[in-house]
Amino acid sequence: MSRPAPLGTPSEARTVLAIPPFRRLWIALSLSSLGDWLSLLALMSLAAILTEGEEAVIQYFAVSGVVVLKVLPSVVLSPIAGVLADRLDRRLTMVVGDVIRGLLYISIPIVGRLDWLLIANFLAECVALFWSPAKDATVPNLVPRHRLEQANQLSLLTTYGSAPVAAGLFALLASLSTVLGGLFPVLQTPEADIALYINGVTFFVAAVVIARLPIPTTHSSDKVTRISMFRAIWDGLRYAGTTRLVRGLLLGMLGAFAAGGAVIGVARIYVTHLGAGNAGFGVLFGAVFTGMALGMFAGPRVLRDFSRRRLFGLSLLGSGIALLLAGLIPDMVLAAVLTTGVGVGAGIAWVIGLTLLGQEVEDEIRGRTFAFLHAMARVVLMGSVAVSPLIAATMGSATLKAGQLSYEFHGSAGMLLIAAVLLILVSLVAYWQMNEGHDKTLWAELKTLLGGAAEEEGAPDKPGGLFVVLEGGEGSGKSTQVREIAVWLRDEGFDVLTTREPGATKLGMRLRTMLLDKANEGMAARTEALLYAADRAEHVDKVIRPALERGAIVISDRYVDSTLAYQGAGRELDPDDVATINNWATGRLVPDLTILLDIPAEEGLRRHADRPADRLESENLEFHERVRRCFLELADRAPDRYLVLDAREPQEEITKAIRRHLRRILPDPVPHDAEEITGMIPIIKE
Repeated sequence: MSRPAPLGTPSEARTVLAIPPFRRLWIALSLSSLGDWLSLLALMSLAAILTEGEEAVIQYFAVSGVVVLKVLPSVVLSPIAGVLADRLDRRLTMVVGDVIRGLLYISIPIVGRLDWLLIANFLAECVALFWSPAKDATVPNLVPRHRLEQANQLSLLTTYGSAPVAAGLFALLASLSTVLGGLFPVLQTPEADIALYINGVTFFVAAVVIARLPIPTTHSSDKVTRISMFRAIWDGLRYAGTTRLVRGLLLGMLGAFAAGGAVIGVARIYVTHLGAGNAGFGVLFGAVFTGMALGMFAGPRVLRDFSRRRLFGLSLLGSGIALLLAGLIPDMVLAAVLTTGVGVGAGIAWVIGLTLLGQEVEDEIRGRTFAFLHAMARVVLMGSVAVSPLIAATMGSATLKAGQLSYEFHGSAGMLLIAAVLLILVSLVAYWQMNEGHDKTLWAELKTLLGGAAEEEGAPDKPGGLFVVLEGGEGSGKSTQVREIAVWLRDEGFDVLTTREPGATKLGMRLRTMLLDKANEGMAARTEALLYAADRAEHVDKVIRPALERGAIVISDRYVDSTLAYQGAGRELDPDDVATINNWATGRLVPDLTILLDIPAEEGLRRHADRPADRLESENLEFHERVRRCFLELADRAPDRYLVLDAREPQEEITKAIRRHLRRILPDPVPHDAEEITGMIPIIKE
């Protein structure tokens, strides 16, 4: 059975790009983003060329100064620029902004001076502060409201996805520079960097595209509150780090930015010491972002059964080790391979970190926490980029000899080693902060992960149909959602079976009475777990499998994960024993989708306060909190199978979210043999 497709898949990208005005804006964004990344590479390389022959500290600071001046405007001037951008014509702002940036970048190789390079770079970033808010405010005017999330995600993907494209283009241009210099004498001097000329052209083309967009000139009367970077940090310090998990996430992500800034500050000089020049710098830059893309999109899927809390720290650890080796081994090819590994680990950690922050931080402080993260990330990155050249220059260069062997040591490589050690230490602290509440040891989880393929080979063939389970604590609203979704699916033409645990069979009804009757409060925990497993074995054999084999959609109120949560975590039984019993009872039948309706235990129990409580509902609050934590941990380990929703949201909104998710995995409601008979394509209602 197919798995749910994530947002941002090619099909959804094509859908939103089918809107002509947004497609043109996306083209302009692609060109501007490509120009931004290309300018960063070209300016860092040109700064190194212009300071060639100078003292090491001057060259280091010239290169890092490019990055510092790119970040500085957003740190200091973003609130002012945002307010002014709200009062300006958006189309005119973007067109003029692209033209000015294009002219500034073209002027840099013409003037050929380091001071103008830094000034023009700073001015271009100041202009970008007006361009970006205008672009963000324009998107809602060009796409329907229900496509806005897809449009924003595609814009974000384009902004960062253009980085490896720019790196590849820069490496190609650097390799062809000799040929181009022979054809065009004006390009023979190293200052005349062809990449900056092309960069200017991309901005001019983007300006032409935007000039033709139907952008409204009116503005919303709503006042948008904008706060400074430092105010965001001050406010965030009061709310961030409220739990060990959040502290570990923030520490790990900011530590990664600090290490990344150190690498950026010395990377161009490091490549020079490897004898690779501009082409090599482009390759390394592209390798980092290619690795990040692989990590963000492939990592969580390949390692979908591994705990996300552990994977966060281990991914950062892997990046640190790869960076350490890159600093020790002075070889360009190995440096490119290891740099890709650094990017993979960073990509995995970044996507997991953002996801966990969104899940674990309470809604009331989530905005402040993300504002704190983004603000601190910029400050940490800028500070690290500024300081790392000074450290590298202080270390200098030396030749280390041991008999016939010699090793060339450079300050840039030394800075990479320092950044690697920092990243390794941060990853270990983050792992320690987040590695609590796990039922399995790391070694046991690794064995389960490595043995998963072998277990799947011996698993029985899964029947057809679609198996959906709703899980959650008391008062989460599962029964209501089962009913609503079943009605909708039947209206769509599907064969739907709704069921529940315990008590979906004749034998199950008797077991349900024993399990939930408060008269049986003294029941042993193992007895309880075995009775639930017996009910489930009968349920699967008599109800679920027959329905799936005829192609029906089965929606069950509770399944195996409830036993892992209530008996495994709630009763504090060995989770491996509970899982083994239930795998045997169900024949390892796993749902296609598990919908977790998450709600704080205290609030869920309050919802049922006006009715008599059964034996499990009568347990204390600590019991139900353990149950909730286990459900979230199970969802964390299998994100491709789980859809986690906040059960405190309005019931109608929860139903809509479930329906949106189900549409991606629903089969054809008309059997294939019906198509063969009629020879017609069925019409399915949206």
